[in-house]
Amino acid sequence: MPLWARLAVVWAINAAALWVADALFDGVRIHGWTAYLIGAAVLGIANAIIKPVLAVLTLPLIIVTLGLFLLVINIAMVALAEWVAPDFSIDGFWTYVGTVVVVWLVNWVGHSFADGFEKSRRAPSLI
Repeated sequence: MPLWARLAVVWAINAAALWVADALFDGVRIHGWTAYLIGAAVLGIANAIIKPVLAVLTLPLIIVTLGLFLLVINIAMVALAEWVAPDFSIDGFWTYVGTVVVVWLVNWVGHSFADGFEKSRRAPSLI
């Protein structure tokens, strides 16, 4: 799959994840398609560039907390998307945690579906 198509799929999955979080939690308020699209773009860029850097820089803390600090990093990525996108707000710590879990679940399901679709489109090998 070309790079632009992968980016479009990731963007759509992140937008869907934000929509699900908005539908599930009263503390998440996203108004308008521009808020979804900008929030999804920021979330995708932050997860691709900023999150790996933070994970490497805080590796000792991640190890000491047995990976729980990754939740803090994920909350920071969602908070960055909330801060940048217009008409996007999240109220409360537990709403952030729930939003991170929903974004993770929707991304996992979406990527699993997209990978299965891509594998079914490939030509079968002779080996």
